[in-house]
Amino acid sequence: MKKYFNLFDLSQKVNYKTEVLSGLTVAMALVPEAVAFALIAGLSPLTGLYAAFVMGLITSIFGGRPGMISGATGAVAVVIVSLVVSHGVEYVFATVILAGIIQLAAGFLRLGKFMRLVPHPVIFGFVNGLAIIIFMSQLDQFKDASGHWLTGPSLYILLGFVLLTMLIIWGLPKITKAIPAALTAILVVFGIVAIFGIDTKTVGDIASIQGGFPPFHLPSVPFSLETLAIIFPYAAIVAGVGLIESLLTLNIVDEITETRGRGNKEAVAQGTANILSGLFSGMGGCAMIGQSLINVSSGARARLSGIVAAVMLLVFIMFGAGLVEKLPMAALTGLMIMVSIGTFEWASLRTFNKMPKSDIFVMVMVTLVTVFLHNLALAVLVGVIIAALVFAWDNAKRIRARKSIDANGVKHYEIYGPLFFGSVSAFNEKFDVSNDPDEVIIDFAESRVVDMSAIEALNKITERYQKVGKKLHLKHLSPDCKQLLQNADQLIDVNVMEDPTYKVAVDTI
Repeated sequence: MKKYFNLFDLSQKVNYKTEVLSGLTVAMALVPEAVAFALIAGLSPLTGLYAAFVMGLITSIFGGRPGMISGATGAVAVVIVSLVVSHGVEYVFATVILAGIIQLAAGFLRLGKFMRLVPHPVIFGFVNGLAIIIFMSQLDQFKDASGHWLTGPSLYILLGFVLLTMLIIWGLPKITKAIPAALTAILVVFGIVAIFGIDTKTVGDIASIQGGFPPFHLPSVPFSLETLAIIFPYAAIVAGVGLIESLLTLNIVDEITETRGRGNKEAVAQGTANILSGLFSGMGGCAMIGQSLINVSSGARARLSGIVAAVMLLVFIMFGAGLVEKLPMAALTGLMIMVSIGTFEWASLRTFNKMPKSDIFVMVMVTLVTVFLHNLALAVLVGVIIAALVFAWDNAKRIRARKSIDANGVKHYEIYGPLFFGSVSAFNEKFDVSNDPDEVIIDFAESRVVDMSAIEALNKITERYQKVGKKLHLKHLSPDCKQLLQNADQLIDVNVMEDPTYKVAVDTI
């Protein structure tokens, strides 16, 4: 058998051993995460595990980013927890199905391209916030059942195994990359605990994962407008959060692997997976940055690792629950702490003195919203809005006007910089209508009319010159601008010369 072969992606060489071992490692890490997120949402552990299986399998086969892992996530759990309390699990299944339909629509409408509008400081803040959340979520493992911090031998044993796991994950790749460091660390810690009979917290202490194949189940909810009114707000948020987290994770994996995924294809896959998750008793989910980084850092680059992870997770549920429940939580905790360390963009801290203060503010704000509100969609939205406002403010200050009078006594205003809602006030201040000669030319060769606020500003400046009986020419404006000006006010006579061909506010992204 050849060492490399192709699976679903003919352009991508796949290392069989690396993909299988990476998938097995991810499957082990998925178990406590899926259980924990289901419990956060107030659902049974199997609801999270079934979601992890369905999401992982479908997106691995049909997704737009080979090597990326999807499953039940904390972002979705935080959204649906109030729905569980107020209406029950059946409404969750219906919500997840509707969220999947919304994501399908987003993919078919090719809305994934709007991720280009997310600035890099927002991505930095998002990633750093997720890294902090991943780290903080592991601190619960250092508490007992009553919520108190562990002390004495229990703490020392747990801490020792966590540090051992981290040491193996950090040091083994420096010696050999023949086997995944994460899987080796888990097996070493498991072997020590089993051989010496050490009493420490295990996966089974959190919850039982014993179950069967995910059962097909149509949500038992009334098919009515009232039900739609209840679930639609939750579904819209789940769909939005899922797409944002998935597409940002896709971008991060793209950077690590130096390849390019397909955002719209990933959106379709996420939608399909959520629909099937709701139909097969799952809580839904999206891409998981932690597990994706475990997979990629283990050397996986193709779809096989994700498929193996999903299938092995189902095997654990159906046949290996007893063995998996004996895995020490210390090993999985150490693994996730190393993931958080690897997730954090340390380079962003080194550029604090080099980045614009506005970018630093955006990055810190997104990080804080992510950490304290656990609302990833809101964090990204806040970051994009702040970045857009800063961009608008900076461009508003760039508009300039060079003034001159030619031999015929005609005054010229040569405009530099974009004319849009933010620069309209500064634009209006450039003109001395009362003292200008009888003929004036405003030249937009080095400018561009961007939006309707700019069109209205041109209407008003034309009207100001008309009122004092002076003739105004608008030079280097597009036919689109001319039509909008005439449509805006039929009483204004505008002489447009030497038109460019751009259009106002209709360019596609």
